[in-house]
Amino acid sequence: MESYSGAGGVPAPLAIVACIGMTILYVAILYSPTLILRLPPPSSFKTFMIRRFICAGISTVVSLLVCAFILPIKRWNMSYLLSAYGIRLHHTWEAVVFPLCLTSLMYIGSFILKTLSIWSSWAEHGDRQIDISFHGLKSGLQNLINWMVSSVYDISVWRMYIVAPLTEELVFRGCMISLLVCGGFKAYTVILLSPVLFSLAHLNHLLEYYMHQNTSLLKASMVVGFQLGYTVIFGSYASFLFVRTGHIAAPLVSHIFCNIMGIPAFFSRRTWLVSVGFVAGAISFVYLLFPLTSPALYNDRTDNCECWHTYCYWT
Repeated sequence: MESYSGAGGVPAPLAIVACIGMTILYVAILYSPTLILRLPPPSSFKTFMIRRFICAGISTVVSLLVCAFILPIKRWNMSYLLSAYGIRLHHTWEAVVFPLCLTSLMYIGSFILKTLSIWSSWAEHGDRQIDISFHGLKSGLQNLINWMVSSVYDISVWRMYIVAPLTEELVFRGCMISLLVCGGFKAYTVILLSPVLFSLAHLNHLLEYYMHQNTSLLKASMVVGFQLGYTVIFGSYASFLFVRTGHIAAPLVSHIFCNIMGIPAFFSRRTWLVSVGFVAGAISFVYLLFPLTSPALYNDRTDNCECWHTYCYWT
């Protein structure tokens, strides 16, 4: 591939400054409607979130454009430009299926707990018959359609599963990791540094939680501190996926899946099976981490390297 000069193509200080600037922009612009544009407070939660969606979209586009001018791109071709952020069509199903299966291993305990909850619910209503008639199936399908339609109009669904994962992955993985690698930083350094910036972008939650929940600063700090710790761990994993695969779909689908599932269940007073499932899943996750993220699965061999930013040299 001719679009990059490889590690060292961008001055390291410039890469760091650009990443910090993108982090500040991603957070600061969220407050621009009221602090800078002096717009009146939003009349509803939906209006509030739509404003934030627009702000996040603007900051993402700005970051992509700035990154495009900084990166040593030799061809201003759309396919090359998009590949700089890991946006490409080839090897997409591998970038979706393999990381999703890998990530789900950490949630075996959660799956067991959910299964037991459903089983308990059925046991409590054992007298209810499952209607498999045409009318029953039609009613079930209609309920499913109604649920899907309601989800489309649910602003929280757009926030948690579409806007936030998409913008965050493009900025904190697609842009920042590309800059840091071209800045000459080693892959392990990038995997550890990028999540720090990713977690700092969530520090605004401390102020919002403290103001809106009417709680003490200590409690707010503990809650947000736990969230930041989880964000650093996930950010490291998402960065690892992007570094290994060179495909934005890998961290994106994992991000959406983790937002849906929440914190993995590793203990339950109801049964020891949850802990056993979590441990078994964690062991399987570690065992399959490198095989399922091998660059050879996601890239064609180019210039004796299997991946788009010469990432496979560090394996």
